[in-house]
Amino acid sequence: MPVVESYKQGTPCWVDLSSTDVEVSKKFYTELFGWELDPMDAGNGMTYYMAKLHGRKVAGMMQQMPDAPEGMPSYWANYIAVDSADDAAERAVAAGGSILFEPDDVPNGSGRMFFAIDPTGAQIGFWEAGTHPGSGLVNEPGTMIWNELQTDDVPKAVKFYEAVTGCSSETAPAGDLQEYTSLLVDEKRIAGALKLPIEGLSPFWMTYFGVEDVDAGVARAVELGAHVIAPAFDVPGIGRMAVLMDPAGAAFSIMTGLAV
Repeated sequence: MPVVESYKQGTPCWVDLSSTDVEVSKKFYTELFGWELDPMDAGNGMTYYMAKLHGRKVAGMMQQMPDAPEGMPSYWANYIAVDSADDAAERAVAAGGSILFEPDDVPNGSGRMFFAIDPTGAQIGFWEAGTHPGSGLVNEPGTMIWNELQTDDVPKAVKFYEAVTGCSSETAPAGDLQEYTSLLVDEKRIAGALKLPIEGLSPFWMTYFGVEDVDAGVARAVELGAHVIAPAFDVPGIGRMAVLMDPAGAAFSIMTGLAV
């Protein structure tokens, strides 16, 4: 079982869902992935739900904030581990990013975080661990298996993440894609980046969850109210995957392959 106790700087470490209808989201993901949800007081009358699998935290979700822009859809936010949120925020600005949410402590000593917009327009969270390092279980069914930046200017975005976290990168051909860029920490592939596959989309980070069987996972997700964005397909040397939209409107991917 791929248990994780800590994350090196530059590694995606957590994902959480901002939902326009958290009750719908709770029902969908608990039935799809078998998660158990642990409610936590998030202040201002809000509740944050810690999703657990085999007793370990794997993701979070909460109702969209009341002050969110009108029409803001549900979305999965990705977080990258950093040793110091404050230092990383300074580097983010110096590298051409903008701060969306200033570094702040999370209650109960969980950690310190901030949100930034990278120079290509993708939102990303940065997490300085306290008592909560991030997902305690990865790379197996029902848990985070991959994190991928989809953007209109991959080199510009990658330069930003390298400057903020010290990660490195490598770009190579990948199946039907012209090229795929991997982000690396200590020479290990920890995330990916590619040019937006659909024109008109805004840059964003895609969350991939592991499943035992992608086709069965798609069928079950549809049964629970999801929509299929990209039907199941194979990526040579990697695995099989599909892109879905949950009943509250958040896009995510499911995948089975080498990492599961």
